[in-house]
Amino acid sequence: MGDHRDAAGDVNSNLLIGCSTGDSQLDQAVWQWLTWDKNPKTREQIEDLLRNGRSKELRDRLCRRLTFGTAGLRSAMGAGFCYINDLTVIQSTQGMYKYLEKSFSDFKQRGFVVGYDTRGQVTSSCSSLRLAKLTAAVLLGKGVPVYLFSRYVPTPFVPYAVQQLGAVAGVMITASHNRKEDNGYKVYWENGAQITSPHDKEILKCIDECVEPWDNSWDENLVDTSALTQDPLQKICASYMEDLKKICYHRKLNTQTKLKFVHTSFHGVGHDYVQLAFQAFGFQPPIPVPEQKDPDPDFSTVKCPNPEEGESVLELSLRLAEKEGARVVVATDPDADRLAVAELQENGRWKVFTGNELAALFGWWMFTCWKASRAKDRDVKNVYMLATTVSSKILKAIALKEGFHFEDTLPGFKSIGGRVKDLLDSGKEVLFAFEESIGFMCGTSVLDKDGVSAAVVTAEMAAFLDTKSQTLAQQLTEIYKTYGYHISKTSYFLCYDPVTIKRIFERLRNFGSPNSYPEYCGAYGILHVRDVTTGYDSSQPNKKSVLPVSRNSQMITFTFQNGCVATLRTSGTEPKIKYYAEMCAPPDQSDVAFLEEDLQKLIDALVEHFLEPSKNGLIWRSV
Repeated sequence: MGDHRDAAGDVNSNLLIGCSTGDSQLDQAVWQWLTWDKNPKTREQIEDLLRNGRSKELRDRLCRRLTFGTAGLRSAMGAGFCYINDLTVIQSTQGMYKYLEKSFSDFKQRGFVVGYDTRGQVTSSCSSLRLAKLTAAVLLGKGVPVYLFSRYVPTPFVPYAVQQLGAVAGVMITASHNRKEDNGYKVYWENGAQITSPHDKEILKCIDECVEPWDNSWDENLVDTSALTQDPLQKICASYMEDLKKICYHRKLNTQTKLKFVHTSFHGVGHDYVQLAFQAFGFQPPIPVPEQKDPDPDFSTVKCPNPEEGESVLELSLRLAEKEGARVVVATDPDADRLAVAELQENGRWKVFTGNELAALFGWWMFTCWKASRAKDRDVKNVYMLATTVSSKILKAIALKEGFHFEDTLPGFKSIGGRVKDLLDSGKEVLFAFEESIGFMCGTSVLDKDGVSAAVVTAEMAAFLDTKSQTLAQQLTEIYKTYGYHISKTSYFLCYDPVTIKRIFERLRNFGSPNSYPEYCGAYGILHVRDVTTGYDSSQPNKKSVLPVSRNSQMITFTFQNGCVATLRTSGTEPKIKYYAEMCAPPDQSDVAFLEEDLQKLIDALVEHFLEPSKNGLIWRSV
């Protein structure tokens, strides 16, 4: 189909007149899109819908805007104001510029960092690299120095670079482990942490105030011609690998270990950087999975690019490890900010650790290394570990016994990063933080989850344990024996209807009568209810939640009389209702089978009575 602009780039008004939708708001949105969008592929998508009278789909695409979730802006790639594409990234960056100009008088001295992964979509002529260049072009056109990486990088490199280079902010173009159709725009503030409220709301306001592209915003050639463009890749990569050595405690042992490791980068950015990290720790390089080593935006060897899905998506790496005699597999997700780990057991089966189990190992390891290496004047009461509130409370149990501090935060690393920075600024030591969805922060060089550092710390821990003739799984059991078994299960249901999701949670807030939460879930008595969406917490004297209110998402936590804690919440990045349940037992209660059985029965009751999947048309997670 031909382009409907004249030589000057104006919209062919005949198309608009001949194909009016009869809806003035929609006609205005269509006119804006066809006037502003210079990407032929996404223009063509809207023109086709207009020509074919597809008003409902046009309305869905053009009458809603992207909003910030737990990971910045994230959506499918394609045409429309609620999708990730050239135009919406330009608009978002113009809003970013406007907000940063108001917030920092030295914005044009300090500059801005831009990184990207390897995602792309041919049908929209949309790729992370192109979106990164357009992000840079908007800022370069306004005289802002831009640190644009010359090749793809792990997401953690962007917050690390923001701090190292003294930039005011940074953006990573990524949709992490989401399906191949998605992309995203993840924003970091000057402190190296993801943006939180009120910055997200203020940036959205500024985006709404400058939706029409500026003169230079489409000029991606500025990246190559402007003297304000700098490539920070070599400096940041070298500095990152050097800083990584601060959490390497057994380099000599690493050089001597006979353990072999397999690494899969899930068709993403991780391969080269994990190889360098192993080198920094003194290891032989891990064995890469050849079919998954190089970037592939189609993620062609996995049904979904999320290592959290377990053995079903780790098939190639597990078979390679068996062939090579490697006992430990480390898997970074496509943007290398998260890590899955599997270990071959004595019975010949693989154990894929959950995020909570890995956190127990990391927490034990980081504290053990801190104790062994600390100077005499370093006080354990100055030490902190953190976790999101839906994650295991194993760190809390370790902290109680060992004397350091534990804090929980709202879900998402955006809540952890800023708090860690505050603690560091007040002279505290933070050893480790995590979220149960395999996101780990070992040390504080990066104030976000980091799969690269977590991979090499896992290798060092495994190599050390091997000298004691112990495996990771055996050490995990020792941790539970010492600090108490923490048995958790996490899963989700897919729900594509926001109205249904809201109805499920509103029913729990008005259970039997208005403003009344459930007192039982099946046979299980409920001790306390915390609703972070409304700010209610029955366990507090004033009935107010200690955690900040988060009205934009749904999250209710139930503490049961049998010691189990269960949370129901919506995902900030996907159409999911997630549940998290954990049985926290004292160290003297070691009947694991009983604990697991009781937990499963409670989960079954939670699903049946609170989520009602059949009635609500929820789709079970496919295993």
